[in-house]
Amino acid sequence: MKSFHFLGLLAFALALSFASAFDPSPLQDFCVATPEPENAVFVNGKFCKNPNLTVAGDFSISGLNIPAFTGNRVGSNVTLVNVDKIPGLNTLGISLARLDFAPNGGLNPPHTHPRATEILVVVEGTLYVGFVTSNPNRLFTKVLYPGDVFVFPIGLIHFQFNIAKTNAVAFAGLSSQNPGVITIANAVFGPNPPINPDVLAKAFQLDNYTVEKLQKLFANA
Repeated sequence: MKSFHFLGLLAFALALSFASAFDPSPLQDFCVATPEPENAVFVNGKFCKNPNLTVAGDFSISGLNIPAFTGNRVGSNVTLVNVDKIPGLNTLGISLARLDFAPNGGLNPPHTHPRATEILVVVEGTLYVGFVTSNPNRLFTKVLYPGDVFVFPIGLIHFQFNIAKTNAVAFAGLSSQNPGVITIANAVFGPNPPINPDVLAKAFQLDNYTVEKLQKLFANA
């Protein structure tokens, strides 16, 4: 009987851990996000708009047909459509992104989404994509063409790289209303305040001069 109770408690604990691993499941048709009420406490997610005041515009946005600027240092631009852009996404556990890449090496640098799995579909151009598993680190890569789809598991480092001489465009779905993004190089070399150079020099097996040079570069990113 004791072992039965233990197994029951274990199953219950596991169920709770899975239930809290991703965005909470909605308990109603929708919960359109609205600015915080005065003096309210912000906990997680957004406050809900009165359903009687909800309009179709709360579930829509325009402009994803327009190419984004890619003349930056990495040659790419990500246009994220999350709960801040479409309030009706609140509690629905999903968001969308358009990714534009410049020709000849436009790169969405190695990054992670701490709260979402990503599924990517290429609609124009040729992309070399991949992700790295947790320790021991294994790399999965593939070259994608228009119509090809690739999945990046939640929390894993991944990237997309334009290997063609033409522009590339892709769209991505993410399993969170607010997936978050941690760009690895920026997070390591460009946080405020900066990480002690001695730490980074030993971690990356570099000299302090190189680390400090990288910190200055990414501090202005």
